[in-house]
Amino acid sequence: MNPAARRMLTLAALAGAVAVMTGAFGAHALKASLTPDLLVVWQTAVQYHFWHALALGLIGVLMLHRPDSRALRTAGWLMMLGLLLFSGSLYALSLTGVRGLGAVTPLGGLAFIGGWLMLAWAVWRR
Repeated sequence: MNPAARRMLTLAALAGAVAVMTGAFGAHALKASLTPDLLVVWQTAVQYHFWHALALGLIGVLMLHRPDSRALRTAGWLMMLGLLLFSGSLYALSLTGVRGLGAVTPLGGLAFIGGWLMLAWAVWRR
């Protein structure tokens, strides 16, 4: 397996595992301690986390077939950046209540959009 695809698939698997853990943590440990609106924020973070972990897996599988695709590598790293900024800022906002962290969330959203657009470009260019 080529190293770039292995790295992306490993990141996808780890991101999926962390998404399960954060989902369970929110459903069990945080349910009683977060306000309903912050619990919704946590759940939004988990939902985007899951979907983009799956997207990383898709990109990793595509990289098995196109190991030299710079567009696929870029798409994967943008998805990873989006996960960290978008879901990470929402997790932190939920735990701390610091609303200013919400200012980071749109940057993660832009990274997600860029990742999806790069994925489209990589597939279209085939």
